[in-house]
Amino acid sequence: MPANKYALLRYRIIDRSIRNKQRPFPSKDDLRSACEEALYGSDGEHISMSTIDKDIWAMRNEGELGFYAPIKFSKDKGGYFYEDPNYTISELPLNEDDLNAIKSAAETLFQFKDIPLFKQFDTAIEKILDRMKISAFDDNKTDHDVLQFERGSEYKGSEYLGILFSASKNDQVVTFDYQKFNASESQSILLHPYLLKEYRGRWYVIGFDESKNALRTYSLDRLSKVEQKERSFERLDTFNTASFFQHAMGITVTDEKPEKVRLKFSDSLSPYIMSQPIHQSQTIISNSEHGLVIELDVLITVELVTLILGFGDQVEVTSPTQLKERVKLALVNSLKKYQDQGENTSFVF
Repeated sequence: MPANKYALLRYRIIDRSIRNKQRPFPSKDDLRSACEEALYGSDGEHISMSTIDKDIWAMRNEGELGFYAPIKFSKDKGGYFYEDPNYTISELPLNEDDLNAIKSAAETLFQFKDIPLFKQFDTAIEKILDRMKISAFDDNKTDHDVLQFERGSEYKGSEYLGILFSASKNDQVVTFDYQKFNASESQSILLHPYLLKEYRGRWYVIGFDESKNALRTYSLDRLSKVEQKERSFERLDTFNTASFFQHAMGITVTDEKPEKVRLKFSDSLSPYIMSQPIHQSQTIISNSEHGLVIELDVLITVELVTLILGFGDQVEVTSPTQLKERVKLALVNSLKKYQDQGENTSFVF
């Protein structure tokens, strides 16, 4: 069974304690106290002696860990030591599967080499590969890609990813000018950057806008004069990166409450919708020869309407009413454009 993160931390603490030349031959209780102090800040009773027994066994024998630590117990000294005095779990050789995984990661990341934020990773990976005495690209590697990600020809605004990433990681304020598509002039923004998100070929920064006293999302392709300031900020306790887009169909998050949306898909499209849910909240209400009915718990946004329109006559909005009316209006306006052309066109629905 794979070790949890606390077990992995204990392994490293035990390893460090056994290698400590200032206090050699630590007893089992010494190891337990060291783990307790490092993980909980005091010599309490969060970690039992049996847990340390299991940890030592795992370090010696657990195949998935791959440590096979040469831990021995000295009866004379009353403590543990490494049979190989130079051994440490921090310098384990990687097996062939590990090497292949790293090389695959390097090749995958190489696809994003033109994005400034990811260029730093190219250098880091090359250093790791060099330390392992392997090449990022095998001589026998074929010249065709076996893994490819969808991406646009370029990511406008990606030159700001590095500075925004740094500011977000270090909780530092950023300033920039922002110009909306329909605005003739830009506005100055002072933002606490919380999150960077890519959506359909565009990058966005989400954060707390001081002037608006609210969370806002800004597209990087409309930014200019981006600066990272020395002033730090404290994140809102209410902001959670994992749940912020929970009810969003795209990048738009509003102050409105999410609604239960029911969509009825044609029988021919049902297998696709079932195999590839259109949202994480998707649940199946019914499925028969008359079609598939699903329910979503989402915000009513332009992205949702656009998605529904993309399915054409293969989908019907059954609720709520306001969404039905928005989709109907969009279809009527679209049809009117063709009718206004004066063409004698017949439509089959």
